[in-house]
Amino acid sequence: MRPSASANTACNSIYTNHHNNNIHTEMKTTLKHLAMVLMVLLPAMGRAEGANTAAGNQEIILHAWAWSFNTIREHLPEIKQAGYTIVQTSPINECVVGENGGRQLFGNGKWYYHYQPTDWTIGNYQLGTRSEFKAMCDEATRLGLRVIVDVLPNHTVIDRTQINARLDSAVHGRENLFHANGLWPIKDYSDRYQCTTGEMGTLPDVNTENPDFQYYYMQFVNDVLACGARGFRYDTAKHIGLPDEMRDPKSPQNDFWDVALGHKPVKGLSLALPREQLFVYGEVLQDRNVPEQGYARYMDLTASNYGWVLRNVLNKHDAHADDLTHWHHSVDPMHLVTWVESHDTYCNDHASAGMPDELVRLGWVFLAARQFGTPLFYSRPHGSTRQNYWGDNEIGRVGNDEYKHPLVQAANEFRRINAGQPEHLVFSDNGKQIVVERGRRAAVVINLDEQPVDVAIHVTVENGKYRDAVTKARLQVKKGMLKAKLAPMTAYILYK
Repeated sequence: MRPSASANTACNSIYTNHHNNNIHTEMKTTLKHLAMVLMVLLPAMGRAEGANTAAGNQEIILHAWAWSFNTIREHLPEIKQAGYTIVQTSPINECVVGENGGRQLFGNGKWYYHYQPTDWTIGNYQLGTRSEFKAMCDEATRLGLRVIVDVLPNHTVIDRTQINARLDSAVHGRENLFHANGLWPIKDYSDRYQCTTGEMGTLPDVNTENPDFQYYYMQFVNDVLACGARGFRYDTAKHIGLPDEMRDPKSPQNDFWDVALGHKPVKGLSLALPREQLFVYGEVLQDRNVPEQGYARYMDLTASNYGWVLRNVLNKHDAHADDLTHWHHSVDPMHLVTWVESHDTYCNDHASAGMPDELVRLGWVFLAARQFGTPLFYSRPHGSTRQNYWGDNEIGRVGNDEYKHPLVQAANEFRRINAGQPEHLVFSDNGKQIVVERGRRAAVVINLDEQPVDVAIHVTVENGKYRDAVTKARLQVKKGMLKAKLAPMTAYILYK
């Protein structure tokens, strides 16, 4: 999701009611779950969650946010070395050109202009051309990485005069492009009819059920796949209706997801590759009255509430500030995409932008070490600080070095090595330490304390000496007790 402000909109007006509504809902859901915390008490210092023995997830996503195609291609070897398996691009579609083509993230140019489609063809002035996109995908394939693309078929550019004539022609006239309700602002996001057919934050709502639009859009999708991409992130997915929901008067049936994800053809055109070969997830931000199970029939979903819960724990330096053992979602965690922060939480209302890099890093170690969920690492802008969120303020440039920090890389490697191993979560009594055990011979120890500290924590891994993958320090488990002196605000990736 992105702010929907036009080119001359002031910074403080880009925050949509939709986004604020989700923040409040996340908080309410969190408070509800606080009353439902269930842990197993251990006899000494520490509490734990019982082990889960299912296989778990293995993918790791790098969100190369606002990186150009050439920049991604240049850094693919580093991305591979850092342990990621999937690279997510920003939207690659033709988009509105704002501020005379200025390429600042925020200022003379806006990062969210590529979230305002003018046509469904590959390439835009912010990220690069179709040939550059294909070259990037080819190199990713050669290295064994998958590329997924952020797409947003349910709306267009705010200024409708900038819509490409090809798109109008494809649906046989502008009058057929939008829902009957598509230019009426959403007033109640818990009203599913408004949510799936109305104008979201001044963004006109496309009639995604129009077979002519579907045919045109699927030509774009198949071209993306022909270039070598192997998946999609569907932006604002909950704003496209499910088959059993109320239809817009101009929609023959709510079948967009069946067409887009290969369950049925449209006018003889089908998804070019089998659905099982693609990684697809939807931005379905949690809120009241969202049919999560319905969307989960088609794709993985974002665990937005879990991100809020994790940030709450990190910011309070207290694992007991919220319930990390519960996924705060109705969908099986095997089908959730998790994050410490997303581009929305960083950019829209800066909910996570004030968090120090080291704190985000510790959150990442926790998510990467876990058995379930597919973690997504959001790449912050190059040169960004807690006083200057936009950093060098340049679209197309590589992000800061956090995505390849030694601790981040070690956590990614830990995830790969321990694929299939059951997890066991342990929390110290004071909430300052978190242990993620994987099987009986590997664990991650996270210290949220801002001071060096001596700890004694009951664990279930085997007794013996363990070596940290980053510092090479040795920690010992004796008689089921991990005793060690931990450095402040760091994590240890331990192998026996």
